[in-house]
Amino acid sequence: MAYLGNVPARSFISFERQVFTIVNSQTAYTLSHSVTNENDIRLVVNNVVQEPGSGKAYTASGTTLTLSAALVNGTDEMYCVFLGRAVGTVNAPAGSVGTAQLAADAVTNAKIADDAISDEQLDPTVITGQTAETSIATDDLILLSDTSASGALKKMTRANFVSGVGETNTPMFFVSGGNQTISHNTNTKMTISSEAFDTDNCFDLGGNNRFTPNKEGKYFFTLSLFSPSLDDIDYWTANIKKNGGSGGGFSGVQRNYNNVCYNGILTANGSSDYFEAYCEQESGSNRTIAVSEFSAFYIGN
Repeated sequence: MAYLGNVPARSFISFERQVFTIVNSQTAYTLSHSVTNENDIRLVVNNVVQEPGSGKAYTASGTTLTLSAALVNGTDEMYCVFLGRAVGTVNAPAGSVGTAQLAADAVTNAKIADDAISDEQLDPTVITGQTAETSIATDDLILLSDTSASGALKKMTRANFVSGVGETNTPMFFVSGGNQTISHNTNTKMTISSEAFDTDNCFDLGGNNRFTPNKEGKYFFTLSLFSPSLDDIDYWTANIKKNGGSGGGFSGVQRNYNNVCYNGILTANGSSDYFEAYCEQESGSNRTIAVSEFSAFYIGN
């Protein structure tokens, strides 16, 4: 039956031939192509095809051809025809692979030696000539490294990048006070008697009862007052005064309730600015007031 469709193109190739230069007393020669064994070549000596195999005329493996007997230069002639070739793995020469040969993201952490990057390159405590940062901008990137891991690269593989990380929220404090008599229409400073915490010893408990932060920046304040007798007060305010009132402050106002609270942000210079809790009530008579919370913490510049 005739072939249907386009006739496939045909081409012919010839077996490759290698001619050897005879070396006296030598039985080992190098093949130009790797072979699996001697059956992959036809060896011809003085125009006579030789029998392959161990104990016969020759053996071959890889690129090594071994004769059973040495030939004489000038007298003997030898060549081979490659009937088959071994498929081998060839390593790329040293220095031959560059960036262009690598696919993007092709190299993984597992393929990088642990000592490729030294501890000195990753550990800022051992880098010389570097100045520690005292503040971090919101768009800075920070490398967090697991110091419990062994080897610099292992630390690096466990690292995470986070943005917008600043300082800790200290100094901070949380105090409260017991019952205190507040006169009608008198702005009175509140007495503080109990301290839950004061991270940097910036609150003067039992003295001036004031917060003098030792770091410049903005602070978030809370002042909460209540009437222990649960009496509603016609009009009263919770005041946080800065520098006794000369530096400003804020007030929380409430009517006809037994508690009042203020939350707000104030700025301190980190040296002389101080903050105190005050209360003013207008009920027509004295009232007993207590501080349930007076607190603040640093939030940044």
